[in-house]
Amino acid sequence: MAHFTIRYFAAAADAALCEAETWELPAGSTVGELRDKLIERYGRPMHRVLQSGSFLVDGRVQRDGNTPLAGSMIDVLPAFAGG
Repeated sequence: MAHFTIRYFAAAADAALCEAETWELPAGSTVGELRDKLIERYGRPMHRVLQSGSFLVDGRVQRDGNTPLAGSMIDVLPAFAGG
């Protein structure tokens, strides 16, 4: 198992009802698996955020669901206007 700090920003924080939390996930988990777990836990509000949002995994943008989670810090970002 691996430990991750997940930080939520803007609409993602609203959907999660928090700004950060620690998760334990199986080693080798992917961005797609995390996305599914977030939607399972936080429902439709998080699903809407993740439809156009992205993940930063240790500072690198990740949108491909097959990308393995590496490092320990994951930011969940909604789409930002103008960007």
